[in-house]
Amino acid sequence: MPSVPAQQTLLSVSEAFKSFKELRSLFFKKELNQKPKAPLYRKSGGMYKVTYSNMGAGKPTLLENGLLRFPLGNQINRWFKVKEFFLPFPTNLDFKKIKEITILPKNGEFYLECNYEVEPVSVKLDINQALSIDLGTSANLMACVDTCGNSFLVDSRHAKSMNQLYNKRVAKHKEGKPLIYWDNFLDKITRKRNHQMRDMVNKAARMAINHCLTHGLGTIVVGWNEGIKDGADMGKKSNQQFVQMPLCKLKERIKQLCEVYGIRYVETEEANTSCASYLDGDSLPEHGKKPSMWKASGKRTKRGLYRTQNGSLINADVQAAANILRKVSMNLSIDLSRISRRCLTTVSRIRIWEPVRCGGFPRCSNWRATKSFSTKKNPRPL
Repeated sequence: MPSVPAQQTLLSVSEAFKSFKELRSLFFKKELNQKPKAPLYRKSGGMYKVTYSNMGAGKPTLLENGLLRFPLGNQINRWFKVKEFFLPFPTNLDFKKIKEITILPKNGEFYLECNYEVEPVSVKLDINQALSIDLGTSANLMACVDTCGNSFLVDSRHAKSMNQLYNKRVAKHKEGKPLIYWDNFLDKITRKRNHQMRDMVNKAARMAINHCLTHGLGTIVVGWNEGIKDGADMGKKSNQQFVQMPLCKLKERIKQLCEVYGIRYVETEEANTSCASYLDGDSLPEHGKKPSMWKASGKRTKRGLYRTQNGSLINADVQAAANILRKVSMNLSIDLSRISRRCLTTVSRIRIWEPVRCGGFPRCSNWRATKSFSTKKNPRPL
């Protein structure tokens, strides 16, 4: 191995052991529930990532034809008569800004990861105006409400069906085989599913950030309970649907975009936000501190609705997002006067992978070339 990627490999191993030692000290101090395990050796025949730094001798170089040249060193040349190899470089990146390039083996394929520094974008926002996000998996990936009186839902049913199809195909292919069985077909469908989930995370996070930029919101509040997936006890079927949704990746992606645009990111626990009534002003005790006589004024009904004390029906997930914002409103000096029953009742739903429709037809310039229609009488657009 050339000296540059060899040194980067040693650095990654060193970082792994430093992390293990810090986690072990936290475990002995009773600040960590699970005991960490030491990093293991690479399995025989397995592969590991190779990282090239964009500085010093042996670094990759960009050629005029858009290919990256990776030198392999004199030892490889003596053994295999190969001096270098080439990979295509993404056309939407500036090679001068690349800090590090990693070749990552994953699910039977190799990925080229380019690490670069993103410059912050200066945007005029009001830090006292906030967007609250309640993450979920039942029917809505995100339930959002802001202090301007706007609310919207990001649908998750399409993503759930993707996960369901993936689990069905894996179970059918591994029927009668050992639990650890794996082959190229499973690699293929796993790559597809991972790409779908990553696309969902990026698009959903961008929707939240664009909403803040459009309405001048300078704060995002996300409800999150640590260990919600480890301690999930909703039954086998519901646990599978809940655990496979990348909610933590979505939360971290929103946090990354907040740093780019200068939006204040706040994370708070969301205990009792779903059962307490926002319109009735129920108290919101923290997790494990709920009084024995505490009782919500309303209750959740079927089809994602919540019935308040006076019988009004509002969206359950949106009112949970409003309660999340109410938990931190005093500390952040946020005015909630514009969050009323109207924005909790009239909610728009956004489907990530479906085009916006106008008059029954998809609103896109090339819909005639991409959509097919029935030839029957009174055809209905797909």
